[in-house]
Amino acid sequence: MRYDALVVGGSFAGLSAAMQLARARKKVCVVDAGAPRNRFAAAAHGFFGQDGVPPLKMIADARAKLLAYPNVTFIEGRVASAQADGAGGFVASLEDNRQLSAGKLLLAFGVQDGFPGGIAGVRERWGTSVLHCPYCHGYEFSGRRLGVLIEAPHPPDHAMLIAEWGPATLFLNGNNTVDEEARAKLLARGVTIEPGRIVALEGPAKDLSGVRLDDGRIVPVDALFMVPRTRPSSPIAEQLGCAFDDGPAGPVIRTDAMKMTTVTGVYAAGDVAMPMHNATLSSADGVMAGTSMHRAMVFGA
Repeated sequence: MRYDALVVGGSFAGLSAAMQLARARKKVCVVDAGAPRNRFAAAAHGFFGQDGVPPLKMIADARAKLLAYPNVTFIEGRVASAQADGAGGFVASLEDNRQLSAGKLLLAFGVQDGFPGGIAGVRERWGTSVLHCPYCHGYEFSGRRLGVLIEAPHPPDHAMLIAEWGPATLFLNGNNTVDEEARAKLLARGVTIEPGRIVALEGPAKDLSGVRLDDGRIVPVDALFMVPRTRPSSPIAEQLGCAFDDGPAGPVIRTDAMKMTTVTGVYAAGDVAMPMHNATLSSADGVMAGTSMHRAMVFGA
């Protein structure tokens, strides 16, 4: 079967795009490996009508609703490679050697987070007490002791934002990247600046109680906000020849306002195609990509 659209990635962006295409009565195939970026979080917050719902439940419910459409196929797996088929469409090969053909291709496979080296206990607490987005998780730590770890090239201003939710300590982790003007602004906002290098996070199980520095001190902290470096979860955008831009956390697939990449017929949505990462934004990005793909099917391009 040749699908009208192949969606690579079945999380917030991919499922949102597929829903638009399904309702436009197009044959849609979604391929997903079952490892969404926010699977470590117990609950998603700030999402319209879904505040406090576990991300995996949101995805499962969305998938069930999508599969109610008879023109939708869902495949559990991973796309290993993709290329133009020479007939105006694309062919994708799965890791189990199955091949799929489609007229349009949406890249919604997301990104993988990279954590700073040499700090024990970060990965185990990711999504629970080591966090990325204060709008998603800041409220749950209101008034508690908050840490902020920002590595170059990110400016230290993020610590001023985190201070909205509680008393904040900016950890420079041995990198003196704060100039006098920025330091004065941070201190005026009540942000404590800790220059020492972090060696480990302390606390029972996934909870955080403190940050251990290389001089042996432990700074009491209940949550640590950080901006990890990211990379695409799949190499197929590069295989297809899509251009990338440098985002604040890592490479971002370049798209136009309609979410088409620099390769005609290939679209991208979600974290891999946006500099700002948030489940609501990813879903909206997917809606735009899905409707744009359908319009291209009708009007060309």
